[in-house]
Amino acid sequence: MTRIACILGMHRSGTSCLAGSLEEAGLRLGDVNTAATHNLKGNRENKRIWELHDSVLLFSGGNWWQPPERVSWSDAHRAERDAIIRSYEDAPTWGFKDPRTLLVVDFWREAVSNLMFVGTFRHPSFVAESLHRREGRPVDYWLDVWARYNARLLELYEADPFPIVNFDLAEEAYRRSLVVIMDGLCLEAPARMEFFEPGLRHHDASPLPQLPDRVSHLYQSLCRIALEPGPVPT
Repeated sequence: MTRIACILGMHRSGTSCLAGSLEEAGLRLGDVNTAATHNLKGNRENKRIWELHDSVLLFSGGNWWQPPERVSWSDAHRAERDAIIRSYEDAPTWGFKDPRTLLVVDFWREAVSNLMFVGTFRHPSFVAESLHRREGRPVDYWLDVWARYNARLLELYEADPFPIVNFDLAEEAYRRSLVVIMDGLCLEAPARMEFFEPGLRHHDASPLPQLPDRVSHLYQSLCRIALEPGPVPT
């Protein structure tokens, strides 16, 4: 039976690094972006998949930065999704990464009953500051978007737990977490994991600001369930 792995996480939260590391261990991603302005090694996204996700979100009255309350899709969306799945049918294990996936999981579940999830998150301030620099809009706006995405990540985990990694972990702890995820997907961790480099993480070293209560509680909950959890921030 074909195994399909969905890499879940908010934008700017280490999804590209997780995808690239799993690809290095043998996960087939297909034709993905390997060079991008805001990702030193590419965002590792299949253009066909993220364009489909954008179309589904638009059809639902939203987009990735304004998630719709409910997601719906058309027969044309179903046809494209099923064609994408067939394009990978010769791979025993394949996967895809797109932050929008958190918003459209049910769209994929309609076609695939045995999806496997792996997740990643990072400190909401790092995500919000990065998106503020890249996209504009106030930091508080992006903190709210962070909460929308990561509430969904936590909801999916609580329904059926799966491995989640904290992208802000120290280097060796992060690498250990990657090995756990690779093992869970029946992938062979390379002797030297070269895709991940600490330089892939960018953030301001200044003191972190106070988070809104809802965002802080979500972040603490994710820290508790993460691989290599360490101390929970207060």
